[in-house]
Amino acid sequence: MSDAAPESRTNATEYTVSEISGALKRTVEDIFGNVRVRGEISGYRGPHSSGHAYFCLKDDRARLDAVVWKGTMSRLKFRPEEGMEVIATGKLTTYPGKSNYQIVIDNLEPAGAGALMALMDERKRRLQAEGLFDAGRKRLLPFMPRIIGVVTSPTGSVIRDIIHRIKDRFPLHVLVWPVRVQGETAGAEVTAAVNGFNALARDGAVPHPDLLIVARGGGSLEDLWGFNDEALARAVAASRIPVISAVGHETDWTLIDLAADVRAPTPTGAAEIAVPVKADLEATLAGLGARLKAAVSRNFERKRQVARAAARALPSPDQLLALPRRRFDEATSRLGRALIVNIERKRARLASQRLTPATLSRRMNEARTLTGRDLARAQAAFFAIVRERRARFARTATRLSPTPIARRQKLQADALAGLTRRQDQAISRRLDNLRGKLTQADRLLATLSHKAVLARGFALVKDADGVVIKRAADVASGAALLLEFADGTADAIATSGTARPKVAKPSAKPKEPGNQGSLF
Repeated sequence: MSDAAPESRTNATEYTVSEISGALKRTVEDIFGNVRVRGEISGYRGPHSSGHAYFCLKDDRARLDAVVWKGTMSRLKFRPEEGMEVIATGKLTTYPGKSNYQIVIDNLEPAGAGALMALMDERKRRLQAEGLFDAGRKRLLPFMPRIIGVVTSPTGSVIRDIIHRIKDRFPLHVLVWPVRVQGETAGAEVTAAVNGFNALARDGAVPHPDLLIVARGGGSLEDLWGFNDEALARAVAASRIPVISAVGHETDWTLIDLAADVRAPTPTGAAEIAVPVKADLEATLAGLGARLKAAVSRNFERKRQVARAAARALPSPDQLLALPRRRFDEATSRLGRALIVNIERKRARLASQRLTPATLSRRMNEARTLTGRDLARAQAAFFAIVRERRARFARTATRLSPTPIARRQKLQADALAGLTRRQDQAISRRLDNLRGKLTQADRLLATLSHKAVLARGFALVKDADGVVIKRAADVASGAALLLEFADGTADAIATSGTARPKVAKPSAKPKEPGNQGSLF
């Protein structure tokens, strides 16, 4: 007898692991090709780095693995969140690598509006507890803003309604930041727009708005869900620019309406709140101007009446000047008589004086005597003063010495020489520094200049108008060209090329690059 064990013989078909896995996959996909599953999201951590999302759907007794591919994630109307009850539409399939099954989700929707409302109420209570909705945080809107920033879709009717309403009421500069107002990325884009407007510099190329309007048309709770984003509510509450929320119709409420400074019932209503009516302001200004003119006129008339009443109480000029005029006339009559009497008196006194040579000689001798005496006194006083000043000078001269003066002069001269040397050294260092900067700038200019490129054998091609041609497709056959070389220029004629319509020259001031908004 042989020691080998007898082989077991059976009629059962033998399968490989891959064949069994493939058969199960086809069976599951054929039977459950399109299913709707209701459950609670569990283990959701956001999209993977590849863009796909992996999580579970569970109820109180079981759990089902789920996957949402990257293309489907971009089409979802709302963002999945941990603990949200949803209805998933898709197909069941197996994953042979782990011997389990999962649902590949094609569409995801909340399990009724009640779940979204409960989530929104929970966020509302949490943000309200933090004080984001307090009335004390609200800012007053500027009465006459110069620039209004609008965050909305650039293709919808909302932006046209806002611009049209602003143009009718008070035309001004409107700056639009285009965003998506529906879908999973709507909340993040609107948040970035609000933060971007606040980050604009006051004196930058893109003007800084004085007021923001976040607007969207009406829709269902799912359509407006992006405006219930917590990050968006915080960005609006923290905005340094006053914000008007105009999301949906008058009956639609979102978290951004509670965080904004003012909530408008419609986008058109937001435009009406943002700017006053220019015609009404002009009418009010005209009315105030008329009232001011009338008040000034009445004030002048009242002052004129007061002046007239005061004038009637004052005496006339003839009455005021009557007494001085009479005194003047009397003084005039007395003056004539007094002059005559004075002349007669002087004449009599002159006649009584007897002028003889002896009298004149005596008076001259008396005057000469007086003069000689005064001269002698003056000479004596002069000599006394000179002697006193000479003695004082002699006493002062004994105390004076040129040595301190010379020493002080030497110190001052040394200090002046030191300052002169320091000045020369400073000027020299300054000149060396400027000379180095000039040399560096000259080397940088030579490096960045296109002439250095031309010197290496390249040429610059221009058209007849002197515009630089960058592509061969811009050259038409027979076109006149100007070739600029390092040592000069040369004319040329293109023998081949493609005729293209001439494009208008760009404006002198290009638009700012980046997603900074569109100007209207």
